[in-house]
Amino acid sequence: MGGPCALLPLDTRTKGKVNEDTAFDPMALRRRRRSAVGVGALIAPAGASVGPAGLTPSVAVGEEPYRPAVHFTPRENWMNDPNGLVYYKGTYHLFFQHNPSGNRWGNMSWGHATSPDLIHWTQQPLAIAQTFNEAGDSIEDIFSGSVVVDKTNSSGLGTKTNPPLVAIYTSAYTDKHPTLAGKQAQSLAYSLDAGKTWTKYTGNPVLNRDSANFRDPKVFRYSGPAGTYWVMAAVEAQEHRVLLYKSADLKNWTYLSDFGPANAVGGQWECPDLFQLAVQGTKERKWVLVVNINPGAVAGGSGGQYFVGDFDGTTFTSQSTVTADSLPTGTNFADFNDGTYGDWTVANEPGNWKGGPWGQAPATGTLEGQNPVSGFVGRGLVNGFLDHDWPVGTLRSPDFTVESDYVNFLVGGGKHPHVDGAQLRNEPPPGTLLWDGFEFPDGTTLADTGWSLTGDFATDPWRNPSTAGGDYFIGRKRINTWEGGPRGDDNTGSMTSPAFEITGDYLSMLVGAGKRTDGSLEIQLLVDGEVVRSLTGPGDGALNWRNWNVSELRGRTAQLRVWDQATGGWGHLTMDHVVMGDVPATVRSDETAVNLVVDGQVVASATGSNSEYLDWQAFDLRPYAGKQAHIEIVDNNRFGWGHILADEFRFGTAPAPTRAEGYDWLDYGRDYYAAVSFNDVPAGKRVMIGWMNNWDYANEIPTSPWRSAMALPRNVWLAPTPKGPRLVSRVVQQAGGLDLSAQAYAAAAQSISGETLLPKAASVARIDAVLTPGTATRFGLSVHGNADGSERTLIGYDMATGRLYVDRTASGKLDFASSFPSIDDASVALVGGKLTLSIYLDRSSVEVFAQGGKTSITDQVFPSAGSDRIGVWAEGGAARVQSLKVTPLAPAMFPRG
Repeated sequence: MGGPCALLPLDTRTKGKVNEDTAFDPMALRRRRRSAVGVGALIAPAGASVGPAGLTPSVAVGEEPYRPAVHFTPRENWMNDPNGLVYYKGTYHLFFQHNPSGNRWGNMSWGHATSPDLIHWTQQPLAIAQTFNEAGDSIEDIFSGSVVVDKTNSSGLGTKTNPPLVAIYTSAYTDKHPTLAGKQAQSLAYSLDAGKTWTKYTGNPVLNRDSANFRDPKVFRYSGPAGTYWVMAAVEAQEHRVLLYKSADLKNWTYLSDFGPANAVGGQWECPDLFQLAVQGTKERKWVLVVNINPGAVAGGSGGQYFVGDFDGTTFTSQSTVTADSLPTGTNFADFNDGTYGDWTVANEPGNWKGGPWGQAPATGTLEGQNPVSGFVGRGLVNGFLDHDWPVGTLRSPDFTVESDYVNFLVGGGKHPHVDGAQLRNEPPPGTLLWDGFEFPDGTTLADTGWSLTGDFATDPWRNPSTAGGDYFIGRKRINTWEGGPRGDDNTGSMTSPAFEITGDYLSMLVGAGKRTDGSLEIQLLVDGEVVRSLTGPGDGALNWRNWNVSELRGRTAQLRVWDQATGGWGHLTMDHVVMGDVPATVRSDETAVNLVVDGQVVASATGSNSEYLDWQAFDLRPYAGKQAHIEIVDNNRFGWGHILADEFRFGTAPAPTRAEGYDWLDYGRDYYAAVSFNDVPAGKRVMIGWMNNWDYANEIPTSPWRSAMALPRNVWLAPTPKGPRLVSRVVQQAGGLDLSAQAYAAAAQSISGETLLPKAASVARIDAVLTPGTATRFGLSVHGNADGSERTLIGYDMATGRLYVDRTASGKLDFASSFPSIDDASVALVGGKLTLSIYLDRSSVEVFAQGGKTSITDQVFPSAGSDRIGVWAEGGAARVQSLKVTPLAPAMFPRG
């Protein structure tokens, strides 16, 4: 694909005007508001000093904080999906989704890197760039696809003596295209110089379904009983279908069949792959269909699932699709199947003309304007999309006495978690309202009231304050730097208030819009001309309360400055209702959540995953045995994915596993997405590379001047299991060439209780370990730790659940995205009572392979400088280290010296 599947926020929404099909579809959203996802300013690396214009001091390439040493990263700017993976004349080619102009998503083109060994990569010039019209507007973005070696020159784009490399990619046509605006179709480019330069085929597109979500072609050469021809696997992303086509010449395509929906359908299907593998230890061969999905992966957000089956040259038939879906055992509390809410208390938004969000009776499925809802059981469910996302309200169960261990339920809809201590309204704190909340008489400007305006904001001072932009402002007027000058997001300048005395302990205000961490977009508090407090926006059009504790500044004279030096998408701020007082403002919750309430407090909460698919969640009731409790379903969000779905509340003795747990996944971490395989690898090997990121936070990870890395290349094969053949993966053997064996450390076999730090520290290394549980309830390793143990990433095994996990909740920098801290786990059986691990550490990642590669967990981490300690640990008893070796790895990317 070419862009994020998660919802991109809009600055404004109008009640009743937004069809969720648009909200769900990132391409539709980009067509409407390209400024929302344009090129962002470079983000300063953590710990780097930032000058007044947000500039970062120069750092040598390879020396930047978090820059991986052995994983591919571009020298600068944004990267996402791997594309066009191919081996040709002794060289591995990695193309990738790339923004050549900034380190946030935008301007999608194909970057290019080459390697002799899959480990040492050299970045090449931009391969396939956007297409522009004569006016300089982009009319075509280059989204994901594949490259083949057309050895017989079937396409006619080369010669028999110089056959072409042919790229098959998705043309994502922008709203400036004269005939295909908003469509996605498949196109060709070709190279006659081994991938150095590329020419777009004049007959593009070669396959057009008149669809806005038809993308990510993977093409390979098929030879079998049905003949020899090219096969393309592409997706209709919203429909959860993989479409198969055939061609003799790569230009003319005939439909074969399609596959899906199946297994995980909680997000858009993307980046398919189809290949055949031998089953280890047998003469059997099976086909593997990979389908990446976002959101809805097993660890949340982005991930890759796969199916094992057969392909006869026309149809793929899965033998691993999960069809059974029984209810968890237990007692029914509410199923909403009788056409009523029963004795639940319904609080719809007063005055809403459709009675939303809940209405007076449960929904029977999909509502008007909504993408198809699935995963619910029976004839009814709670669906907060009545009158689209605009209405807000609550739905409360009757009180019950806690007598069961768990309550299981199905949940879907928007991903807006509950915020402890937040208000559901938008009440300002007590105190003095400064500058009348900008509610000046019409015709009065900020400049008329003593504010100093510079740059674009001084060009047309009548624009300030504004009566447009943002949401959850109070009154009619507010500051909006998008509206505050003639150039929208490209406005730059400042607005500085008159001097005022700090008379309270807190300065509170409503703030919204752009988020930049490089100092280019801030609201600042000035004392004696110096910035003493600052904040940026949330990256969201909705304004919310922010506070500064200014108690130590009481009695000082200060000014408030709105500082906007940012351009491009979301390069603006909104601000309203500045209050000086002794009590901080309470943040407004924008939750779409199912909450467990005990003694008036929310003690557990679950939300959706920005998907109309419902999956199982569970609340642990054991700590509240004998107490009175109730369930409260809250929709307090008016905008993109501003609704919640819920169904089938059942009391039971065990938590219900998510449906995703029953499917097959390439990786169980948060950061392995868009994985596809190389064409034409020697000796018939199958090598895959995945994007080491997650759309939940991809644009916000704290790296500069690049953003995103690729996971290490992995050999994959099929191994027999009780469920049938399943994938096994290991890092390619070429990575062994990075071993600094002379610096390796081997620990003696030993018992462990508590935590023991190894004498060997390393942040770029391979760790090989065999552990046994002994009497411990949990055991494992810690990596990327600091000296006092306050920062570390845990790799652990829980005997009670039989699950391997990576805990990055104390892994270093976490605050750039609320969805980043996580514990990611997978079911792993001990073999002969042993846990065998192979772990690859890099400066900002952990890749864990368990039991010979049968399970992997890949996660990014952003540890503080010097956090390189490695330890072994056990809880609840003593575990045993059978063997453990730490082998430092030499840099492969931008090597030092």
